[in-house]
Amino acid sequence: MRSVPTIPTVLAAFMLGTCGVAKAGEGTFGWLSGDWYLTVGATGMVAPNFEGGKKYLLSASPIISLGKAGPAARFTSRNDNISLALIDDGGVRAGLTGKFLFSRDGGDADELKGLDPVRWGGEAGGFFEFYPLDWLRARAELRHGIRAHNGFVADIAADAFYDVTPDVRISGGPRVSFASSDYFDAYYGVDAKESLASGLSEYHPGGGVKSAGLGGAVTWKVTEPMTASLFGEYSRLMGPAADSSLVKERGSRDQFMIGVSTTYRFDFSM
Repeated sequence: MRSVPTIPTVLAAFMLGTCGVAKAGEGTFGWLSGDWYLTVGATGMVAPNFEGGKKYLLSASPIISLGKAGPAARFTSRNDNISLALIDDGGVRAGLTGKFLFSRDGGDADELKGLDPVRWGGEAGGFFEFYPLDWLRARAELRHGIRAHNGFVADIAADAFYDVTPDVRISGGPRVSFASSDYFDAYYGVDAKESLASGLSEYHPGGGVKSAGLGGAVTWKVTEPMTASLFGEYSRLMGPAADSSLVKERGSRDQFMIGVSTTYRFDFSM
């Protein structure tokens, strides 16, 4: 089993700090006072050994999220990156979002040997979500890479949800992702030097659709602060990702993921 450290609190702190600057009139300590939450947990999943890979690994990662308490969202998905809502009227939410990106190199998979490593980093940007129906949420995120890549990534998803019982909810729906050429170059491009070192055909991608697919989950509220979830995802790589020699010659366009997670939320005041 491979253990992958997940540290979304780094981005949470960045976003919270940004919001704090916007409210500088309240004073730093004035804004910090109030109700907060800390969510901790773990996820275990079977997923490709790298994005575009055809071999699967069992991996585990911690879940850590820190934020200031506010109105409870009507629906959340494991695909939602850590977010801080600046606008929230119940039917519409918008604000800041971020994602931590792990490094990738030849030590992660034999298929990657000879390719330039991708440094660890993150993505930061904004999100917008609304409820066209009481049981349907649509959400979009637009993020820009930090350190790992210099491109843009956009994710769009729609999730229908239904409460089977007061404590058990099922949900699912379509997802589609887009990215710019700088993102694809970092993760799917193969220049002349890399082609010679890896044996892969040279490939210089543009921007466009990255993937489209479906996802679903069953979530159980074990207790008020504790939840458990079983989830599954399928995505098919498209556009510049599907055309990459890394995918065509050593990987697969079809990407599956299945896993379980559990979290516990601690509420506190400052």
